Amino acid sequence: MADLRSLAQPNARFAGDDGAPDPLTRAAIARVRDHTSYIRAIVALCTSRLLMPIVATGDDSMDGPDPDRHAEMAAVTLQDETGSYLLAFTGVDSMKEWDGSARPVPCLLDELCATVKAAGAEQLLIDVAGPVAFVIAGEALDLLADGNALVEFEGEDFAWVKYADSTDAEQPGSDARDASPSESDGQAPERR
Repeated sequence: MADLRSLAQPNARFAGDDGAPDPLTRAAIARVRDHTSYIRAIVALCTSRLLMPIVATGDDSMDGPDPDRHAEMAAVTLQDETGSYLLAFTGVDSMKEWDGSARPVPCLLDELCATVKAAGAEQLLIDVAGPVAFVIAGEALDLLADGNALVEFEGEDFAWVKYADSTDAEQPGSDARDASPSESDGQAPERR
């Protein structure tokens, strides 16, 4: 797992992103009232850009700057009586409401879920400062961290899917058209 105190260059897929929340994702989270609406919120989150806040960490010893040290930033975790959480936000507005000094790192849901354990947390907490907080934990967190996405079919039928890695499609003898799940590669959707 990557060292959480060093950040890679920003991903080009988020070029031009102004940090605005996806209104459909926010609406799905706001409508959570039961198990089905919770699952629908995860479906919406699977297709959204999210923001992981990072904050400066440092030495408060006042001994002067360390010439071998570069600026360090860290992901944010919270702990309470119900467990530990890695924080994420649907938009820069909700992140700034929580902490105006935090810097946003655009991520996808599976990337955030894969970062939870590396950050020393157990759950992912989205929009802690509102408009509506949302938690992902347990089996759903593990499946998302493994690169699965949740999709909805007609009639409240949901499935976990895992798409073939684009690098797999570029391997000799592979067919780039097989980038979607299929029964032959063992990645057929699992109905739940």
